[in-house]
Amino acid sequence: MKSNRLIFLDTETTGLSPENGHKIVEIGCVELENRQLTGNNLHFYINPERQSDEDALKVHGISDEFLQEQPKFSQLAKEIVDYLRGAEVYIHNAPFDVAFLDKELSLCGFDSFANYVASITDTQMMAKQLFPGKRNSLDALCDRYGVDNSNRKLHGALLDAELLADVYICMTRGQDSLLMEVSSEREQKVNVPKNDLSKINLQTIFASEQELTEHASVLAQIDKSSNGNTVWKSAQQSQI
Repeated sequence: MKSNRLIFLDTETTGLSPENGHKIVEIGCVELENRQLTGNNLHFYINPERQSDEDALKVHGISDEFLQEQPKFSQLAKEIVDYLRGAEVYIHNAPFDVAFLDKELSLCGFDSFANYVASITDTQMMAKQLFPGKRNSLDALCDRYGVDNSNRKLHGALLDAELLADVYICMTRGQDSLLMEVSSEREQKVNVPKNDLSKINLQTIFASEQELTEHASVLAQIDKSSNGNTVWKSAQQSQI
């Protein structure tokens, strides 16, 4: 059974690979129920017990000095798991965040992330299916859907989760409209009478000689302007 509780999640990290010892420095979650913001969000800065790579620091801008004063993931793991338990989770580029969450949870003696949630959906894959061949970063989707991301000077887990929730609503708005129409039709239970067309004589109207001549003249002009490369002429020749 699908949950009405949707969680949009994002993390910031010290680097790109949890297998190389990189850790989560921030986690942000935004909750929707019945597609409405509830305000029941979750947000933590986390002491990774190591320094951030220079490139990662340029992305999120969270200093090592600030993070040293924050709780460790092991101190927050149970609260994070309890918050996410049973929810449908949406993440942009989900494999990246899930790999870090799995590593952090395993270090604390917890099961893998997927065991605590109803489902995990990668919104980047959703966007690629909707817009194949186009840029589908979070910023690109904000621009495409008119979602205000002017405050996004640096990446921030909670802000990015909020933007992702807005983008998701825009991406799935058409589905909502369709479901609302279907639901409305079911509620009204309108019985449309069936018309018997078997007794109706339909008149067939053929083109006159003049119309056929004018039609042939137009086709000849088009064929001439295309140097004899019209599609219908090629098809006719292939059938001979």
